[in-house]
Amino acid sequence: MDQLLPRREFLKTTTGLLTGLVVAGSPLALIAPGRAWAVDLTALTSAEAATLMVGARTIAPHDKLDDAAYALVVHSVDLDATSDERVRKMIKEGIARLSTGFANSVECDRVAALKRIESSEFFQAIRLKTLQVLYATPMAYAYFGYEGEAFSKGGYVLRGFSDLRWLPEVPLEDSGSVPI
Repeated sequence: MDQLLPRREFLKTTTGLLTGLVVAGSPLALIAPGRAWAVDLTALTSAEAATLMVGARTIAPHDKLDDAAYALVVHSVDLDATSDERVRKMIKEGIARLSTGFANSVECDRVAALKRIESSEFFQAIRLKTLQVLYATPMAYAYFGYEGEAFSKGGYVLRGFSDLRWLPEVPLEDSGSVPI
């Protein structure tokens, strides 16, 4: 006797499959084959978005930070380019100044290409947008171990002030008293 697939299993399977298909259809899904995520582009092409994503990753390199965090930078630039024609023109011209193989080149070549244009309005805008958006994402917070602002939770002194595992221990004679 054939056994029917239980409803919950069917929904779980089809939902996952449909989500994968929708995400795979996104222009940025081709750029960053990481976890499932999607960003709609309106002003930029997929190739331009790929160039911007690699540029953002070169400006602020974190090897293990998911591409989705960098995609948020691209999405923010795309929104700016959509709402302002001058910004759109500046972004497209800046991307064109980078070599066509920029997105696929090795890191030292990308750094050299960005150094050549670092005084340009395009580079400064992308650099600023990368720093503003990338480091304000929950993904970056989790990656760096940042637990968020502490004021509403009583401050840092009693909540994780000394939880920095990546710094060496300070000798007792060099540490001051902690006001409580």
